[in-house]
Amino acid sequence: MKKLITVFLLSILVISLAACGSKSSDDKKITVAASPAPHGDVLKYAKEQMKKKGYDLEVKIVNDYKVPNKLLDKGDVDANFFQHVPYLKAEKRSHGYDIEEVGKVFTTPMGVYSKKYKDIRDIPQGSTIYVSNNPAEEGRFLSFFVNKGLIKLKPGVKIEDAKFEDIKENKKNLKFNHQQGAEFLPKTYNSGEGAAVIMNSNYALDNGLTPSKDAIELEGESSPFANIIAVKASHKKDAKIQALLEVMRSKETQNYIKKTYGKDVIPYQPN
Repeated sequence: MKKLITVFLLSILVISLAACGSKSSDDKKITVAASPAPHGDVLKYAKEQMKKKGYDLEVKIVNDYKVPNKLLDKGDVDANFFQHVPYLKAEKRSHGYDIEEVGKVFTTPMGVYSKKYKDIRDIPQGSTIYVSNNPAEEGRFLSFFVNKGLIKLKPGVKIEDAKFEDIKENKKNLKFNHQQGAEFLPKTYNSGEGAAVIMNSNYALDNGLTPSKDAIELEGESSPFANIIAVKASHKKDAKIQALLEVMRSKETQNYIKKTYGKDVIPYQPN
């Protein structure tokens, strides 16, 4: 009987040690879902810095904006890096995700691209502008035309919160086609459809464009749409998450971003 009890206790000890070992291993590994370039590329660059801090960084590339928050919500990844705060807010309202921002890393300036015109003020009356079907960025699309005086919004509407229905005055009667996902806009641009296409810089970069050279209009450094690292709310203070944010904001990583992307990706500067 004593032998059986001893074997039983030893078995429990082995299982407990194995569980502890597994947890320790998990604590030293961090998996991040990210869009390809520049997000995924910058994360891959950060792997060595994370390794020096004792963490194994795995990057899961996802090219569909609807997927990374689903993966994070299900616990398939520890964090994601692809979105800005307005988009996260919209996703939380739509899906009830318990996901929060850990910190901002960089801005990928959105741009207006056209094969027909060199200035958005040259776009003729009644033209169609192709944009993504992302409702969280409607104000971002409109900002280009608001800044040039071509569109006026209803009084009191902030540009980051604006919707198409908030347009008060549209001097050129521009039409915004928002029927397709952001990943399909480079193909629309290459086909020459519409007067212009508004694209996120990561998709422009993925398709061989240089935003600072090829866009006829590009967001400035003061854009409120900086991309963030996001996690489940209960993990915001985890050591590995804080280590990731520190590495992504490090001088070494910022220098890599500036050297690799120039004005096409702007590192976030905390106040």
